[in-house]
Amino acid sequence: MKNKQLAAFYAKLYRFSCRILFCLVTFTFVAASPYPDRIVLTWADDPAHSQAVTWRTDRSVERAVAQIGVAQDNGHDTRYEERMAVTTPLHSELGGKVNYHSVNFEGLAPATTYTYRVGDGKNWTEWFHFKTAALEAVPFSFIYFGDAQNDIKENWSRLFRQAFRHAADASFTLHAGDLINRAENDEQWGEWFNAPGWVNATIPVIATPGNHEYFRDQDVRHLSRFWQPQFTFPQNGPEGVKESCYYIDYQGVRIISLNSNEKQEEQKQWLEEVLSHNPQLWTIITFHHPIYSSAVLRDNEALRDLWKPLFEKHKVDLVLTGHDHTYARTHSEGTAYMVSVSGSKFYKLNKQKWMHRSAAEIQLYQIIRVNADLLTLETYTATGRLYDKFELEKQEGERNLLRAYFTDATINNLNNCVSLKNNDHLPCTEP
Repeated sequence: MKNKQLAAFYAKLYRFSCRILFCLVTFTFVAASPYPDRIVLTWADDPAHSQAVTWRTDRSVERAVAQIGVAQDNGHDTRYEERMAVTTPLHSELGGKVNYHSVNFEGLAPATTYTYRVGDGKNWTEWFHFKTAALEAVPFSFIYFGDAQNDIKENWSRLFRQAFRHAADASFTLHAGDLINRAENDEQWGEWFNAPGWVNATIPVIATPGNHEYFRDQDVRHLSRFWQPQFTFPQNGPEGVKESCYYIDYQGVRIISLNSNEKQEEQKQWLEEVLSHNPQLWTIITFHHPIYSSAVLRDNEALRDLWKPLFEKHKVDLVLTGHDHTYARTHSEGTAYMVSVSGSKFYKLNKQKWMHRSAAEIQLYQIIRVNADLLTLETYTATGRLYDKFELEKQEGERNLLRAYFTDATINNLNNCVSLKNNDHLPCTEP
């Protein structure tokens, strides 16, 4: 009898210990410590000559630093220099006060692989690599994600990791808003940073805010207080939306983030200037609310009337959005418009004639490749199945030539043809 009671006692103790361990592991996963976490590369300046990195610690770290040097075949041969970080204090519901630290590495050589680490002189991360952009318009690729937003740990993490396996040589990832569900929920931000893990520390992030990056305070909407401390984006946008509205030039492409949540008119004036003085061959714009809405009971008519004429006037090539938790693609006046979703929250698809390709209740990611006069976009499911593909080819003095390899069978007014370039007999359309 005593043996049974003792065995039962130890069984309960074991279960209790496991619960305590689980809570500790869970807590350390989201709470800050002296050791750097949530490390993310972004750009604040020219990607050929600079690279920004941001990370988080608890308040015990008052002097944060980064070390950087040109990567060597033998890590022991690395000669590095130290850069002091700019520190921003912030309050989190997970463990209270935290510090965000940021360093902008400047004066870097183009097309060069660097190695770096961050810490406080005692607590260091491992050494990470990144490569600066080339000065020339050499080919590159990047990964585009629609809304992650919900079930980030459970479902979005698997999609991100599949996308990275698929395109591990991507130059950056692009996120079209609603990275999380609640703007001020630090646990959700922790899940978003944990899903890519170390990838964010070696492949830069470009992100634009969605409506879920905003919160209300006395009926006034504000951008999440986490946005600017944890992302170091360019300050070249209009007043009031800096680091959410900005542009970056990367190897022949001008990438523009617009903030579709506020100050749309002010951004229109800024956008006119940015597009009018654009020396790059390609122009890609990302923002959250789509020009063409694909979900039921949604239509951003005012935004479409405000911004779309500028896209057509300046021959913008590609517009990448989210918000509608469905998938849809169309083409107008040489510009390709896309709505996509990478997370597992879905809305009902509002089937419309403008849709060349569409989908509902499916997690997707996009790999975009730019090679001289050709831009290729491929859409894949979370299991790596090709769902959509099209190409845009530059035509001197004319609209882009479109080759679409997949179309919705229910749309009958598309101009179908056979792709001679690939000789694969897949359907394609031309403008």
